[in-house]
Amino acid sequence: MFDFAAKIPDLAVVIPVFLLALTIHEFAHGWLANRLGDPTARLQGRLTLNPLAHLDPIGTLAIVLIGFGWARPVPVDSRNLRNPRRDMVLIAAAGPASNLLLAAASAFCYQTIPWGAGGVEWTWLLVPLRKMFREAVWINVLLTVFNLLPIPPLDGSRVLSGFLPLRHAISYSRLEPYGFLIIFLLFLTPLIRPLYGIMDVLSRALMLMWG
Repeated sequence: MFDFAAKIPDLAVVIPVFLLALTIHEFAHGWLANRLGDPTARLQGRLTLNPLAHLDPIGTLAIVLIGFGWARPVPVDSRNLRNPRRDMVLIAAAGPASNLLLAAASAFCYQTIPWGAGGVEWTWLLVPLRKMFREAVWINVLLTVFNLLPIPPLDGSRVLSGFLPLRHAISYSRLEPYGFLIIFLLFLTPLIRPLYGIMDVLSRALMLMWG
């Protein structure tokens, strides 16, 4: 039976970190699209760091229930881009890149802030804050690696499409209606294990960078 009360301390750490990671991810897509000529996200109020603008109800509920979730994708109209194929690759890569930078910044804070300097009276704040930075490393690495999977509609598929010949890219895009089923099946197979290995290596590398 799911013991929600027992999960509250963990959720109080994970939910804010996840929401920030998803918000930065979607903002990065919208910001770069706007810079490259497509104002769609800005005109729809999505070019913001306010998490409420990016929340997906089911994705947010999933964070609470299973510790993983998603946001509403930022809209991009490739017709507004100066070089659509190249620019879509850059826009797609911006989300995972932003999470990787956020993971590196979180690792830096975790490793370099003198957490014991505040004294016992600040333990109530410093202990959960330190845990939030540690979780932020893992969560942002997770979002980086997961979103780079070449499965439509994930960012990795947009990046790969930009390098395929046009007719192959069109054929590849036809997988999108089945993308979430493919992802679900992937998590049920041993093929997911190397992915966790990559996440673990990358998380450790970021920690060692500042350690």
